[in-house]
Amino acid sequence: MTISAAVWAQDASNRPQPVYHFAPAANWMNDPNGLVYYDGEYHLFYQYNPYGDRWGHMSWGHAVSRDLVRWTELPVAVPETDVMAFSGSAVVDWHNDSGLGKNGKPPMVAFFTGFNPRTKIQAQYAAYSNDRGRTWTRFGDKPILDIGSTEFRDPKVFWHAKTKSWIMLVVLAVENKLAIYTSKDLKQWDKASEFGPAGARGKNWECPDLFELPVEGHPGQTRWVLGINLGDSAIGGGSGGQYFVGDFDGRRFTPDPTSGTAPLWMDYGADFYAAVSWNDIPAKDGRRIWIGWANDWRYANAIPTFPSRGLMSLPRTVSLRQTAAGYRIAQAPVREVETLRRDPVRVDELLLGEAEVALPVEGGSVELQLDIDAGNADQIVLALSDDQGFRTLIGVNPTIKELFVDRTRSGPHFHDAFPERHNAPIKIEAGRFTLRLLVDQSIVEVYADNGETTITDRFFPASGKLRWSAYARNGTATIRSLKAWQLGDAVQVAK
Repeated sequence: MTISAAVWAQDASNRPQPVYHFAPAANWMNDPNGLVYYDGEYHLFYQYNPYGDRWGHMSWGHAVSRDLVRWTELPVAVPETDVMAFSGSAVVDWHNDSGLGKNGKPPMVAFFTGFNPRTKIQAQYAAYSNDRGRTWTRFGDKPILDIGSTEFRDPKVFWHAKTKSWIMLVVLAVENKLAIYTSKDLKQWDKASEFGPAGARGKNWECPDLFELPVEGHPGQTRWVLGINLGDSAIGGGSGGQYFVGDFDGRRFTPDPTSGTAPLWMDYGADFYAAVSWNDIPAKDGRRIWIGWANDWRYANAIPTFPSRGLMSLPRTVSLRQTAAGYRIAQAPVREVETLRRDPVRVDELLLGEAEVALPVEGGSVELQLDIDAGNADQIVLALSDDQGFRTLIGVNPTIKELFVDRTRSGPHFHDAFPERHNAPIKIEAGRFTLRLLVDQSIVEVYADNGETTITDRFFPASGKLRWSAYARNGTATIRSLKAWQLGDAVQVAK
């Protein structure tokens, strides 16, 4: 029995839904916005259409969490008015530099691109909240920064302690440039510098971020990481993210020459985009955490999900390492994900050959950690299959040191750009490698090389329970250790 794409799409609401990746209860969602921590809560704002499940009427949706894995969806925070509320950021104005605080408490101030549908102008607006982000008031009737451009968007604002200034990053999108502004009061902004074009270029740059990280293993050393997302032409074939490593003096970002000129990719899959990090995570925590939109603009409006269309990646910690090739980021799912583990399984010394071997792992919301000896095999594959025979493949080609996710047969066809295979480099030392997989019904996040390489891909199986198996090609390999958990728990709370 087969299933048609039309029937499959209509039946989306009856298929298992992701349980530990955030999605709104209904309607369209894209870029994460306004990520900020305040008073014990992580705030996740996001591009949201309150009226339908395709892009339009852009507003800021809102969810909060105390642990980054269990989210409560709140009412729309910044609605569409005379302008759509495009992407942006939020800060806690601890010293009330803006004068918008009340009763001795700091305001939360959000910055977003207002898009005027009549003139097409994109300008930067502000809104503020005095009640822990539950209600928002727009600051004035006019933008706080307007250069008369139709491609000027996605303000990321943060505090720069050394210069005691507020910094705003805004992309000059079609120019593939970043503009950097400074302010003392969050209201008046002065242009300091530009960066780009550099690295990978596409039809536009979007959603910038800039933050300082310590260099692992080098006490006292830090570098700045600049994230820039691309609307197309990324490593996964469509939209995606790149980063640069260098120095920032409060006015200008200078790339480190040891990192080279080739693009450095946040993720090698097709579904990690618009990644930005949280502001104001307490110093005693010490983590830099970001999250991305798990989608690709090529097919985003067509993915077969209902009643919501859009999903976030897991929140990830970001760290920085100095390698032989230069500075590289490493990513890992936030440690709070481990609180969702249940029903542990462990298998050791599992020999793989041409005959497919069933793995003792059930279902589509699981975590797997694998230590694999490649042996003399040309390829090692983990297969995730459904009742209709569709399957998503996660594998490694040891001879060319290549990691891949193959979704060319992951489900019924719904868009020509979707059925692809995505490849990434992987280190294999003494014939061995490790993988960590976080899978949630329709998304797989693969972490390799201790987080230096990731592939994030959506996949949309047809029907029935998902089953796991493994095999090797042209030789044998051994899974030295397989650890797996079901990941459950009520991770999303409705409005």
